[in-house]
Amino acid sequence: MENPKVKRVLISVTDKTGVAAFAAALSKEFGAEVISTGGTAKALAAAGVPVVAIEALTGFPEMMDGRVKTLHPKVHGGLLARRDDPSHMAQAAEQGISMIDMVVVNLYAFTKTVDSGADFATCIENIDIGGPSMLRSAAKNFESVAVVTKPESYDAILDEMRVNQGATTRETRLALALQVFETTHAYDASIAAWMSGQQCASGVVAGTCPNDAPFAAAGSAATPDCPDAPTGFPARLSLGLTKAQDLRYGENPHQTAAFYRRDDYQHPDFSLAHAQQLQGKELSYNNYLDLDAAWAAVREFDDPACVIVKHLTPCGICVAADCATAYQRAHACDPVSAFGGVMAFNRPIGSDVVVEIFNNKQFVEAIIAPDFAADALDMYQAKPNARLLRTGGVNKPGGEVEYRSVEGGLLCMDSDTATEAPAAFTVVTKRQPSKEEMAQLLFAWKACKSVKSNAILIAKDMTSIGVGGGQPNRVNSARIAVEQAGEAARGAVAASDAFFPFRDGFDVLAQAGVTAVIQPGGSMRDEEVIAAADEQGIAMVFTSHRHFRH
Repeated sequence: MENPKVKRVLISVTDKTGVAAFAAALSKEFGAEVISTGGTAKALAAAGVPVVAIEALTGFPEMMDGRVKTLHPKVHGGLLARRDDPSHMAQAAEQGISMIDMVVVNLYAFTKTVDSGADFATCIENIDIGGPSMLRSAAKNFESVAVVTKPESYDAILDEMRVNQGATTRETRLALALQVFETTHAYDASIAAWMSGQQCASGVVAGTCPNDAPFAAAGSAATPDCPDAPTGFPARLSLGLTKAQDLRYGENPHQTAAFYRRDDYQHPDFSLAHAQQLQGKELSYNNYLDLDAAWAAVREFDDPACVIVKHLTPCGICVAADCATAYQRAHACDPVSAFGGVMAFNRPIGSDVVVEIFNNKQFVEAIIAPDFAADALDMYQAKPNARLLRTGGVNKPGGEVEYRSVEGGLLCMDSDTATEAPAAFTVVTKRQPSKEEMAQLLFAWKACKSVKSNAILIAKDMTSIGVGGGQPNRVNSARIAVEQAGEAARGAVAASDAFFPFRDGFDVLAQAGVTAVIQPGGSMRDEEVIAAADEQGIAMVFTSHRHFRH
């Protein structure tokens, strides 16, 4: 079929960026008749574009506060009729339906309305009905109709029409149709996610729960304090994802890979996915994984901190008075593993940190931080392959939903963070930890959370000095941590991400000279482990929460 010339256009947009100029070009250059609705019609008329109001086309006024205006056969018949089917065209002629060759529509800003904190009724009114309907009708009939959803497409479409005597090409119409279904899919997914958070399992709408309990926010897995409330995970889940880039390869060169950003992420501003890469080679699949682990770990701490990660495992964690000191101590924990790793800081990076990195002759794959001072960036120009990522700030840990794929499925859970209050901890041994030991234990507990389970972390001076994790049994993790710490383990403290199933793992730490241990407790052999601690004069704290990281 010959590419159709654009003779009639229906325009109805929320985002009016560039729409007046686009409509004017369609009208003046190509003689297209412009049909429009409500506020868009007023904006076009004010810009001097000849406009036919939608009610003049349909014979019905816009009604019900604009809820009904384009849901009419003279709109959808003009979009859906197959131009190559004589019966379709005959029926259209019989009913006085004229063809529409282009639809320019973008949708009510539903997600922005929700994010603004608008009330339930306002969010409902910002669920677009007519817009998605027109988009879908036009996209289904892309053989004859061009459908435009993005203002940034306007110039390219006009250029194509100028080359093709006012027509669009099939290739362009098909690409535009795909954009439509991606757009409506993401739009419906965002509505479903929001609405699932507004309803109890019993179907009670938010704000009317008989238990007067708040409901989980959209996309949140937090369970509200309501006996009728769901966990926050919907019965059906659709994720909106936008490809950010193709990666050179996956974990290995023979694997293809890509990176996507989540459209529904609650706190995108300071996230890894939205970080600005200031310099360096393209990030790899493994870089993203390591950076995510490092960034999640460093966000646990309020004071200046540095985390160095290699192969998804922290090889150095430190909290100090400044980032330069934190880096030096974190690096000293395991200089061999730190070489070729990635680093995360929870404070802006200055030249003092870069000087320390250069003095250590450390090769760094990537560094992520809230910001980089100009002098730090100037120094790193000498190492142009190093990847530097600026987030612009630091989100608090937790508060998001994490996803992991398995064969044929997807796991999701609310993200973990070590936020337990020390006042809720229990000292289970005869000896109480000193004030200094308790401070070190709290650091070790937060740091241990970022190590692969079974995790054991030995700490001194707010620095990890021995890290053992990712082992099938806890006693081997303890042995690795003790071997790495060496003599420095004497007088140090230790954290275990889960309980000791036997006293053997604890005994490894005790024999190395550790003076205090923090762990969740909850083993059937807790009394045996507590007795072992009392035998050796070691203080032990139970948190009642574990922090597995599989």
